[in-house]
Amino acid sequence: MNVIGIIPARMNSSRFPGKPLEKIHGMPMIGHCYHRTKIAPGIDKTYVATCDSVIADYIISIGGNVIMTADTHTRATTRTAEALNQIESQMKEKVDVVVMLQGDEPLIMPETIGDTIPCFQDPSINIVNIMSILATKEAFEDKNNVKVVVDNNNNALYFSREPIPSAWKGWKNIPRYMQTGVIAFRRDTLIKFNAIEETELEQIESVDMNRVLETGGKIKMLLTDAITIGVDVLEELILAEKILIDDHVMKGYIKTFNKEVC
Repeated sequence: MNVIGIIPARMNSSRFPGKPLEKIHGMPMIGHCYHRTKIAPGIDKTYVATCDSVIADYIISIGGNVIMTADTHTRATTRTAEALNQIESQMKEKVDVVVMLQGDEPLIMPETIGDTIPCFQDPSINIVNIMSILATKEAFEDKNNVKVVVDNNNNALYFSREPIPSAWKGWKNIPRYMQTGVIAFRRDTLIKFNAIEETELEQIESVDMNRVLETGGKIKMLLTDAITIGVDVLEELILAEKILIDDHVMKGYIKTFNKEVC
């Protein structure tokens, strides 16, 4: 199975402009995402998809692969789909699975990224999305965290920035799942998704995976117990840096990075 990783990234984030190049332990955040995806088990090649030359220049400087995309994308998935088309044109062959990692997930473990790939041995699964547990009431209520409710088979039922399910009986005794920025697609599913117009609930929640659900698709949610943070504000960047202090994965690639810089 031919599996590639694509990291969509742009400088013009509405909540945290310029965040891909904000440094964590001396390395731009997009660098952490690139290195962690590159070493994920099962990923054959990793690319960063961006419309910004400053991001492209940085990735090229560390020996990475860049795909320049249009600056009109409002969704990470559509940028990823454009990049996929370019990559296949370069490779002159089709890939089987695309694992998309948002460029603001510097804590994601390579093993977590790789965990999505075996799911595609089941021919009924076309999309796999990692989810984690929201441990605090504050995190559960934070609109930057996309919540997801699932059925008995861990298929997504709905994504929302509001706290779901309802906590009116007490927030501690309900399943509190957060969507992470790791989503894997079968190649044809991503292409078909990109051809569908944005849907109403997708726009209301600003969550592109609602487009899949609104149009009758299924998304298998895979639970991880690893700590994940999607960096949307400066405070989350500071928290990510604190958590990564003892991260064994970072210690491996940051050492190589520092040698290359020197």
